[in-house]
Amino acid sequence: MRPAVLATAACAAFVSFSLAGCGTGGYSTEGSQGAGKQLFLDANCGACHTLADARTAGVIGPNLDDAFAQAREAGMTSATFTQVVRDQILFPITETSTGATGMPGPDETLPVCKDGEDADAFCVADQHQAATDIGVYIGAVAGTGIVVEPPAGGDTDGKSIFAGRCGACHTLADAGTSGTVGPNLDESKPPKDLVVDRVTNGKGVMPPFKDSLDAAQIQAVADYVASTAGR
Repeated sequence: MRPAVLATAACAAFVSFSLAGCGTGGYSTEGSQGAGKQLFLDANCGACHTLADARTAGVIGPNLDDAFAQAREAGMTSATFTQVVRDQILFPITETSTGATGMPGPDETLPVCKDGEDADAFCVADQHQAATDIGVYIGAVAGTGIVVEPPAGGDTDGKSIFAGRCGACHTLADAGTSGTVGPNLDESKPPKDLVVDRVTNGKGVMPPFKDSLDAAQIQAVADYVASTAGR
């Protein structure tokens, strides 16, 4: 599956755009919440974004629950959130003024299926419809206060933690990820102590995870990376 990210600048849209007509994608409400949730998961959006309903806890992009909870309290509607998310997917801010990692374009986040493509590769038939579906899903659940408990035993599985937090930025064959923001781990083959340090404290564009992963989870993902990278 090709990892991707959702609207990295989605929360900024509330302060940088007029919500009555932000973006240039037009107004749309025709989308499927169920299809949107599956696309959110298949495109690996949760590697960068926290969204309780999807059980994701990414920290590279905005926490979608936090961003939209404030807007809900201000009286904004799910239909408005749908448009903001949809436009940010289709017309993303790829280069930020702060130097933070930008949002990739739709050809990367929602690649269109092509004839003869690997059947296991993630792709969509219609980018605009896919973006609308994701927008409808996020608009319906983000910031509602709904918390979905993670499955039992999943919290300390190194491979699951890596897939949910690291795969959008790193390539690791065993995990089926091909991120290019950070080092290719199959090539760099980092030792466990280095992985522990980087996951704990971060470096450069990589954020620290010491506040979102406990010591056992950090050890688990470090064990997983050190034992599988380049193998």
